[in-house]
Amino acid sequence: MALVAALEADLRALSAEARRRYPAVKDGAEHAILKLRSSSSASDLSSNDDILRIFLMACGVRNTKLSVIGLSCLQKLISHDAVEPSSLKEILTTLKDHSEMAEEIIQLKTLQTILIIFQSRLHPETEDNMVLALSICLRLLDNNRLPSVYNTAAATFRQAVALVFDQVVAAESLPMPKFSSSSQTARTGSVTGDLSQNINNSGPLEKDVISGRLTMRDTLSETGKLGLRLLEDLTASAAGGSAAWLHVTSLPRTFSLELIEFVLSNYISVFKILLPYEQVLRHQICSLLMTSLRSSSELEGEMVEPYIRRLVLRSVAHIIRLYSSSLITECEVFLSMLVKATFLDLPLWHRILVLEILRGFCVEARTLQILFQNFDTHPKNTNVVESMVKALARVVSSIQFQETSEESLAAVAGMFSSKAKGIEWILDNDASSAAVLVASEAHAITLAIEGLLGVVFTVATLTDEAVDTGELESPRYELHPSSDNCTGKTSRLCISMIESLWLTILDAFSLILSRSQDEAIVLEILKGYQAFTQACGVLHAVEPLNSFLASLCKFTIVLPTDAERKSIVQSPVSKRSEVQVEQKDVIVLTPKNVQALRTLFNIAHRLHNVLGASWVLVLETLAALDRAIHSPHATTQEVATAVPKLTREPSRQYADFSILSSLNSQLFESSALMHVSAVKSLLSALYMLSHQSMTETSDSVSSASSKKIGSISFSVDRMISILVNNLHRVEPLWDQVVSHFLELAVHSNPNLRTMALDALDQSICAVLGSEQFGEDPPRSRDTTLDVESKSTELKSVECVVLSSLRGLYFSAQKADVRVGSLKILLRVLERCGEKLYYSWPGILEMLRSVADASEKDVATLGFQSLRVIMSDGLPTLPEDCLHVCIDVTGAYSAQKTDLNISLTAIGLLWTLTDFIAKGLHHGCQVEKGSGFSNVDTSPHQTNGEGVEEHVVSNSNKPDFEARTQIVNHEKLLFLVFSLIQKLVDDDRPEVRNSAVRTFFQILGSHGNKLSKSMWEDCLWNYIFPTLDSASHKAATSSKDEWQGKEIGTRGGKAVHMLIHHSRNTAQKQWDETFVLVLGGIARLFRSYFPLLESLPNFWSGWESLLAFVKNSIFNGSKEVSLAAINCLQTAVVSHCVKGNLQLRYLNSVMDVYELVFQKSSSYTGDTATKVKQEILHGLGELYVQSLKMFDDKMYMQLLGIVDLAVKQAIISSENFETEFGHVPPVLRHALEILPSLGPPDHLSSMWLILLREFLDYLPRVDSALPNEEGEIKQSTTGHRASSEVSEHKADVLSDKTIPTTRITSNMFAEKLIPALVELLLQAPAVEKYILFPEIIQNLRRCMMTRRDNPDGSLWKVAAEGFNRLLVEDVKICSAGGDTDLKISKTARMRIWKEIGDVYEIFLVGYCGRALSSNSLPAAALKANETLEMALLDGLGDVILKSTVDAPREVLERLVLTLDRCASRTCSLPIETVELMPAHCSRFSLTCLQKLFSLSSFETENRHSTRAEVSRISITTLMERCEFILSRFLIDENNLGKRPIPNARLEEIIFTLQELDRLTIHPETASVLQLRPSLKTILQEDNRDSRAHLLVLFPSLCEIVLSREMPVRELVQVLLRAVATELGLKKVSLSS
Repeated sequence: MALVAALEADLRALSAEARRRYPAVKDGAEHAILKLRSSSSASDLSSNDDILRIFLMACGVRNTKLSVIGLSCLQKLISHDAVEPSSLKEILTTLKDHSEMAEEIIQLKTLQTILIIFQSRLHPETEDNMVLALSICLRLLDNNRLPSVYNTAAATFRQAVALVFDQVVAAESLPMPKFSSSSQTARTGSVTGDLSQNINNSGPLEKDVISGRLTMRDTLSETGKLGLRLLEDLTASAAGGSAAWLHVTSLPRTFSLELIEFVLSNYISVFKILLPYEQVLRHQICSLLMTSLRSSSELEGEMVEPYIRRLVLRSVAHIIRLYSSSLITECEVFLSMLVKATFLDLPLWHRILVLEILRGFCVEARTLQILFQNFDTHPKNTNVVESMVKALARVVSSIQFQETSEESLAAVAGMFSSKAKGIEWILDNDASSAAVLVASEAHAITLAIEGLLGVVFTVATLTDEAVDTGELESPRYELHPSSDNCTGKTSRLCISMIESLWLTILDAFSLILSRSQDEAIVLEILKGYQAFTQACGVLHAVEPLNSFLASLCKFTIVLPTDAERKSIVQSPVSKRSEVQVEQKDVIVLTPKNVQALRTLFNIAHRLHNVLGASWVLVLETLAALDRAIHSPHATTQEVATAVPKLTREPSRQYADFSILSSLNSQLFESSALMHVSAVKSLLSALYMLSHQSMTETSDSVSSASSKKIGSISFSVDRMISILVNNLHRVEPLWDQVVSHFLELAVHSNPNLRTMALDALDQSICAVLGSEQFGEDPPRSRDTTLDVESKSTELKSVECVVLSSLRGLYFSAQKADVRVGSLKILLRVLERCGEKLYYSWPGILEMLRSVADASEKDVATLGFQSLRVIMSDGLPTLPEDCLHVCIDVTGAYSAQKTDLNISLTAIGLLWTLTDFIAKGLHHGCQVEKGSGFSNVDTSPHQTNGEGVEEHVVSNSNKPDFEARTQIVNHEKLLFLVFSLIQKLVDDDRPEVRNSAVRTFFQILGSHGNKLSKSMWEDCLWNYIFPTLDSASHKAATSSKDEWQGKEIGTRGGKAVHMLIHHSRNTAQKQWDETFVLVLGGIARLFRSYFPLLESLPNFWSGWESLLAFVKNSIFNGSKEVSLAAINCLQTAVVSHCVKGNLQLRYLNSVMDVYELVFQKSSSYTGDTATKVKQEILHGLGELYVQSLKMFDDKMYMQLLGIVDLAVKQAIISSENFETEFGHVPPVLRHALEILPSLGPPDHLSSMWLILLREFLDYLPRVDSALPNEEGEIKQSTTGHRASSEVSEHKADVLSDKTIPTTRITSNMFAEKLIPALVELLLQAPAVEKYILFPEIIQNLRRCMMTRRDNPDGSLWKVAAEGFNRLLVEDVKICSAGGDTDLKISKTARMRIWKEIGDVYEIFLVGYCGRALSSNSLPAAALKANETLEMALLDGLGDVILKSTVDAPREVLERLVLTLDRCASRTCSLPIETVELMPAHCSRFSLTCLQKLFSLSSFETENRHSTRAEVSRISITTLMERCEFILSRFLIDENNLGKRPIPNARLEEIIFTLQELDRLTIHPETASVLQLRPSLKTILQEDNRDSRAHLLVLFPSLCEIVLSREMPVRELVQVLLRAVATELGLKKVSLSS
C-alpha cells in the first residue's frame, strides 16, 4: 500500500540521517523497516508499537532534521488512523516539547500535527489531553513573534475550536446543519438580491428553532463539558481576564471576540438546546457585549477601537438575529442601544457600523419577522422594529438638512449605480477629508435606504409566503375580495407591520425619489414602492395602498414649473418655431417619470383584482399619460449625473412612448384575467374619471376643455378595451359600459356625441363578432339542456347588446345621434348580421320606424341596413320574422322621401320572394309549362291575405311541421303580392312600374313552385285586378301636359326641366304602366299558359283579357295597343307549336285580329296602321307555329284577314308610293309574311286559293283567256276549296265598303312577283301546273309594261320571275321530278303556247331595241342588257337544250324567235345600221350565237328534244347565214370605196368564225339541202360533219373577193375546210 511505501522511504531517510550520531535511532529505523514489511494495513501498523516508537524516538533527540522526519511520519500515521488512541498522551507530550523549540519549521510542523490530531480519531476526549493540545496552540500564539507561526497558530486554534464544537454537536446528537453567518454572505447588487439570498439560506433547523420544536436540556456529555469550559475561557479572555481552564493568562481580545462570534454564528443548536451553553450566552457573553457597547474606550487603545467595535456589533447582531426568541430582554436592550447609537453624537464610522447591522436585520426577512413578532406585537415589549425603521428614516431625512446634500445625493447615486453593476463602491485613496466626509454620509444614507427597502421587501416576501401557504388568496385569482380573510398568523403579522411602518417608509421614499434623479436609486426606490403597494393590495390595507399610489402617481406625469418651462423653451437647441409653442402644453417625461409609470403598470397588473376604488388614482395618471403620448409637444428627457439636460433624440423618445403606450394597452387587455367584480370596479373608476370631466366640459375649444375631452376619450377607449378583452363574460359588464356611452351620446358637446357613437359601434361589433356568436344559433326544438342554457345566455347577451342601440335611436333628440345609431346598426349588420338570431324583431321594428322618417339621411341609412339584411341575412333570419321583414321592405317601398329607396326596396321584395320560394320548393313540384305533378289541391277562393293549407301527396304520413312551413311560406308570398299590388297604384310612375315588373318577374321565376290554388289566387286577386286598375287609370287620367321641376329663373321667368313628350301627361305615364302589366301577363302566358289553362274558370278570365285587348286596341295609345296584341300573340304562339293549346284560344285570337280589319272604316290613323302591321306580323308567326292546327275554315279566315289588310292598305295609300317612293308599311308586312303562308300538306288544295288571291293584285290581262278543254283535272278538294273561298269572301265583304274591282299597285306588284314565283315553285305539281298558264299570263302582262314604262321596275321583276320560274321548272322536269304527273296534250300545249307567246312578244318586241327612255344611267342600261341576256340564256341554254315536252310547233316558234332577234343587224338598211345602239347589235349577235349553239354537236347532252331542236335550228341558221353573206356582198358593192359599218363588219366576221367552229351531228346534217351523193359520202365517214359549209360554198366563193382583209382570210379558211370535208387534198407534181 502507498502508506507503507511512504513510511519505508521515510524510515530509510531517518536511518541514513541518524547513522553517525544516533545509532540507536538508526537501528530502530532498520528494525521498524523489517516490521513494516510484515504489515499490510493501517490496523497492522497501529498494533505494532515499534513503528510509532521509532518516530517518537527520532523526535526525542530534538534534532531538527530528525524531528521534521519524525513529525511528518506521525502526521501520516495519525491521518491514516494507524495510531492507537492510548498513544495520544505520549504524542502530545512530544509535541509540547517541540513547541518550545525555536526553529520555525518545527513549530509549523507541530501546529500541523495538532490540527491533524483534532481532525482524526485521536481527537482529545479527556480534559487533560484537550487542555494540553489547545495550550500548545495558545503557547505558540502568545510567545512566538514569527508572523507565519502566529498566523498558523491562530488558524489552528480557530479550527481546533470549530472541531471541538463539532464534536460537541455530534456527542450531544444535535442537528448537524449550521446557520451561515449573514456577515459572511456575499453582498449582491441590490437589496432584493440580498433578501432573496438570505431567504434561500434559511434552512430547516432555523425553522425548527423558531417554531420551538427543539426542546432544551441541562445535561452535558464529557465532550459537551469540554466545549463549555472552552467557551467560558474565551468569554473571560474577551472580557480581559485569564483563561483559567486553558492555563493562559491572557488572549488577544479581538481574537477571543472573533472566536465567540464564530461559535455564536455557526453552532446555534448548541445554544438553543443545551441549557448550560444558553446560560453562558445569557449571563456572560451578553454582559460582555453590553459592557463593550457602553464603554467609550478599550484596553487596546484608540487604534483598534473600530475593529473591536465591529466585532462587538457583529456578535450583537448574531445574538439578535439568532437568539432573540430566547433572549428577549437582552436583545431588546441590544436593539435599543443600536437604535440610540444612530442619533447619538458618535463617530460617523461608528454610526455606519450600526447602520450596517440594522440594514442586515432589515434585509433578512426571517430576522425581521422574528423581531417584529417578539417585540412589536407584544404590548409589554418595545416596538423595536418600528424604532429601527424610524431611525433609518431619520438618517434618510437628514440629507435635507446637510450642507453637502447635493454632493451626498450624487455619492448615494454613485453607490447604487456601482451596486447595480455588481461593483463595490470604493473611495479613492487620495480623496480629501471633505470627500471622505461626503462619502461617509452617503454611505450612511445608502445603508438607511437599503434598510428601509429591506423592510419593504420583507413585508412583500412574507405576504407572498402567506399567499403561497393559503392564508391569503392571490390577487390574480381573487374571487371575493374582502379584508376579513386575513386571519392567518403571517398575514396578521404583515398587516401589523404595514400599519406601524407605512407612513415612515412612505415619507422617506418620497423624499429620496423627489430629490434623486439617478436611475439606479430611482429603480430601487420604485421597486420598494411596487413591493409595498402590492403587499398592501394583497392584504387589503386600503389607506397605505392609496397613499403609496398617490405618492407614486406624483412622480409619473409632472407638468414643468415655470422655470423649467422657460428653460425648455429657451434651450439653445430649440428652433424658432418651438418658441411659439404654447408653454402650458409642453410635457417632459424624465427617465424617473418613465420608470415610475412602469412601476405603476406593474402594480396595476399585480393588484388588478384588489385595487377597487383605488383604480381612480391609477386611471388619472394613465389618462395624463395618454394625453402626453398623443401630445405633439410631449418629449422625454435624459438626466445626467449632476444637472438635468434636455436632449432631443427622436428614437429614444419614440421608443419610450411606444413602450409606455404598449404597457398602457396591456394593462386593460389583462382585464380578461380579472374577476368580474374587479372589472366592474375598474369600469366604475373609468366612469368616475369620465363623468368628472363631463361635468367640467363645455362646448369651447380651450386647452382645459381639450384636456377634459382627452380624459373622457381615454376612459371611453379603455372601456372598449376592457369590453373587447372580456367578451367571454360580457353580459355582467355591458350595462355598466354602455350606460356611460349612452350618457355621452346625449351630451351637448358634438365631439363627445361622436366619440360615444364610435365607442358604441366598436363595442357592439366586438361583442357580436366574438367567438361565442361564431356558431350557428340553436334553431331546433330537440336540444340538450346545455345547448338550451347556452342558447338562453346568447339570447340574453344579444338582446341586451342591441337593445341599447334601439333605445338610443328612439330616445335621441338630435338628428346626428339618430344618424349615428343607424350607421352603427348598418356596420353591425355588415359585420355580424349572420350571427344574429334573437334580436331581429327589435332590429326590424327600428328599421320600420326609420322608414317613416322625414330626414333623407335617416331613411337612407335605414334602407342600407335593410339591403344588408336582404343580401346576406335572410338565411339566418328566424322564420317568424320574415313577415316583419316583408312589412319593413314594403314600408321603404311606399315611403316618399327618396325615390331611389322605393325603387331599390321593390327590388328587395324580389330578393325576399326568391328566399321564400325556396320553402315552397319542397312542397310543390311543378314542371314549368306542363302543369302540376304530385300535388293534391282543392280549389278554394281566398281573399289574397292567405291561402288554404294543402298536403303533399307523396308522403304517406304527412309531417305537420313541414305542412305548417309550406303554409307559412305561401302566406309570406301573398303578403309580398299584397304590398306590390298597393304599390301598383302609387302616384309615382317609377315606383308603380318597378312594382309591376317585380310582380311579374316573381311569378315568372317561381310560378313552377305555386299550387293551383295559389295560381287561382294570383289570377283573381292580383293579376286581373292589377290589369283592371291599370286600364282604368290609363283611361281616366288627365291628358294635360305637365311642367317639369323648376330649376331656376331666367329674365324673371321660371325655367323648368324638360320632360319627354312621351311622358309629359299622367295618361301617358299610366299607359306605360298598362303596357308593363300587359307585358308581364304575356310573359306569364309564355311560361305557364298550359298550367293556367287547366285552372277552373280560366276561360272566363281569358275572355276578360280579350275584352281588355279589344278595348286597348280601339281606344288605347299605340304602345298599349301593341302591348295588347303582343299579349295575345305570346299566349298562343308560345304553346301552339307544342300542340298543347286548345283550338278555341287560337280561334279567339284570330277573331280579334279579324275584327280589327273589319272595323277599318272607324279605325284609322298612325296607331291603326301600326296595329295592323303588328297583327300581320303576328299572323305570319302564328300560322308558322301552328300549321298543324289549321283547317280549311281557319286558313280561309287567315287569307281573308290578309286580303282585307292588303286591299285596305292599297285603297288608303294611293298617293303613298308617289310621296315616299316605297311600299306602305301594311303592304310591306303582308309581303313579309307571304312566303310563310304556304298551306301544309293536309291543306294542299289551298294553294290555288292562296296564289289566285295574290294574282289578283297584279295587272290584269286585257282579255279573258279562253277556257279550253284540256285543263288538268281538279280534285273534289280543289272544287270545294274554291267554293269555300268564294263563300268566305262574300261573307267578309258583305258588310264592307271595299270595291270588288281589281285593285293594283305597281310598286306592290314589284314586291309581290318574287314572292309568288317562290310560292309557285314550292307548290305541289298538280296545283302548280293548274296555275302555270295564269301565272305566265300575268307575268307577260307585267313584262309588257316595258313599252309604256321602260324605266320602271315592274317589267324587270316580271322578266326575272318568268325566267326563274321556267329555268327552275325545266331543271325539275329534267331531273325527273314530275315524271309521274300526267298532263293532257291540250294542257301542255296551252302552257307551252303561253311560254312561246311570252318569248316571242317580249324578245322580239321589247328586247334589243332602241326604246324611248328618260336617259337611264349606264348602270341601269347595263342591268337591262344583262337581264335580256339572261332571258336568252334561259331560252337558248336551258329550255331548248333540256328534255322538255314542248311540241315541235312550239320549238320551231322559239327557234324562229331567236332567228328574228338575230336578224336585227343584217335586216337594217346600210344607212340606218350606223344609228343602231351598241346593245342592239350585241343582242342580235347573242341571238345568232344561240342558233349556232343549238345547231352544234354536243355528245354529253344528246337526247330526242336536243336532236329535234338541232334539226330545226340548222335549217334556220343556214338561211340566216346565207342572208348575211349575200347582204354583206351587196352592201359592199353599193358602198364602193366607203367603209362598211362596224356593226355589219362585226356581224360578218362573227358569222364566219362561228361557221368555222361549228360541227353538226350527222342526223342534223341529214336535213340540209345537199345532193344525195354528198350525203352518202358524209354518212359513210360517220364522224362530226361540217356539211353546213357545203351548203354555203357558193356564197363563200362569191365573198372571197371582199375588200376586207379579215373577211377574205376567214373565207379562205372555210374554203380549205370545205376541201378537207370533200377529201380534196393538194397533190404534189413530182408525185
